[in-house]
Amino acid sequence: MAGMIPRQFIDDLLARADIVELIDSRVPLKKAGKNYQACCPFHTEKSPSFTVSQDKQFYHCFGCGEHGNAISFLMEFDRLEFPDAIEELASHYNMEVPREQNNQSPAQQLKQQQAYQQKQNDYELMDSIARFYQQQLKVATDKETAIEYLKGRGLSGEIVKHFGMGYISDAWDGMMSAFAKNRDITQQLIDLGMAIQGDKNKPYDRFRGRIMFPIRDKRGRTLGFGGRVLGDGTPKYLNSPETRIYHKGQELYGLFEAKKANKQLTRLVVVEGYMDVVALAQHGVNYAVASLGTATTPEQLQTLFRTVKEVICCYDGDRAGRDAAWRAMDNALPLIRDGYSLKFVFLPDGEDPDSLIREQGQQAFENILDNAMPLSEFLLNNLSEQTDLNTNEGTSKLVELFQPYLNKLPESFLKQSIISSIANKFARGSEKRLEELRRHHSKEQHKPKNKQPKITPIRLAIALLLEHPHIVKAIPDSSILQQLDMPGMPLLNRLVQLCNENKKINSAQLIEYFRGTPEGAQLTKLMCLEHYVEAENAESTFLDILESFLNKFIEQRTEQLIAKEQKNGLSKEEKQELYSLLTA
Repeated sequence: MAGMIPRQFIDDLLARADIVELIDSRVPLKKAGKNYQACCPFHTEKSPSFTVSQDKQFYHCFGCGEHGNAISFLMEFDRLEFPDAIEELASHYNMEVPREQNNQSPAQQLKQQQAYQQKQNDYELMDSIARFYQQQLKVATDKETAIEYLKGRGLSGEIVKHFGMGYISDAWDGMMSAFAKNRDITQQLIDLGMAIQGDKNKPYDRFRGRIMFPIRDKRGRTLGFGGRVLGDGTPKYLNSPETRIYHKGQELYGLFEAKKANKQLTRLVVVEGYMDVVALAQHGVNYAVASLGTATTPEQLQTLFRTVKEVICCYDGDRAGRDAAWRAMDNALPLIRDGYSLKFVFLPDGEDPDSLIREQGQQAFENILDNAMPLSEFLLNNLSEQTDLNTNEGTSKLVELFQPYLNKLPESFLKQSIISSIANKFARGSEKRLEELRRHHSKEQHKPKNKQPKITPIRLAIALLLEHPHIVKAIPDSSILQQLDMPGMPLLNRLVQLCNENKKINSAQLIEYFRGTPEGAQLTKLMCLEHYVEAENAESTFLDILESFLNKFIEQRTEQLIAKEQKNGLSKEEKQELYSLLTA
């Protein structure tokens, strides 16, 4: 819809949101006094410095300096733009995001509204098609063929329903006849990859005679489909093309279903096909996803590591499978931090996850996963194959081969372990270079941590007001503060004004008013100020600071008037003001 999200709605959303609940669903938190703690999800650390305050509805990492409210966390952790973070948070509380008119031209507003509405219409249409395919599995004249196929693959009705699987008969217009009611919808179906523009301007179904797998985003909205042919037709699997709502490199088949089946996911297994995901779930391994026919992309890996700390890539043991694993590893290197792991399983020739778990069962398959090859071993084995380790020249070359991959790894215990492995196992003739390698990769460890700003009276006053907005009610007359001319006072006055306008405003709401402004950057730093003022003393300390400001103002103004009187004399009003100041 056109326009900005109303400020009042953002306030209401933040008032309803619980930042502890939100973050704990993604990063498990532990109680620590009145706050909650975890190892920071935004940088590598061995001891927790990431703190979440339920009182402030604010998070802060004392290691890397990341901080913000519930909206900020969604933007950083889920890599969402501001409007999408609002939509995501609102959907959690079943709130509809309104929009208001803005300063855009009518044409711009109309274009924006049409784009938004088009997206909503696309989701609704794709969800309707998914339900249609599911219904066809019950009513199609040749439904028994599809049902027998699914039973033959060992799938229960429950698992078919869980994944929203369906069926479409082998007719040119089975889906089109149900949905293409007018020219606009016909074009929409073509745009969404559900229909193909045929000869003589006669569109026809893209998917025909196939078991249908809906590809859903993390909210469960249908973005596209994969279709598995019955019989010996080709291609065996047919996938939706890229569309305005479906970008296969950003989605993972089965992630929505895995999160739905597991309240607290601890690991995810990446497999190659839809049926692998479904078959594993059928046999109790309900935490598998598929990368939709692409090499696992950086975007998909980011999604995986935001969801769990352990990712296992399960591929065929042939050259294609190992090449896919290598690309996945290469894409994952910049994302690996201490506490997170990427592992690899390579299946025997002729086996896939579907066949293996049906033959050996859940326990045997999970034993294979438990013994998956760590990233460091996979990297070491593959690079070692490219050189002769029996010669000094070979070990020297191995060090060179490692360099670009080590450069991609963030500073971590894993990185230092790999360097040590090279040094301990293959150091012949390369000791000097390895020492240089250690020095090069240890520089980041000595970077200074973020320092908090110096505590000045105005900064302390702002920090206290941010933490305890209710103390504004203790100010006898806030209009007096408008007369004070000193650095930081305009910002303090703006905060006082906002607190007076909304007596129930909280810290997260207050910060949100300044998002994207220079003042906002200052305020988020001050929100994290370690001032050691207890909550019960906040009001009195705040008032003491304001009193010192007023005393300083009186002193400065008195000196100004006395100096003026001695030089040029004072007006009647100025004489009265000076008298009042001297006798106050």
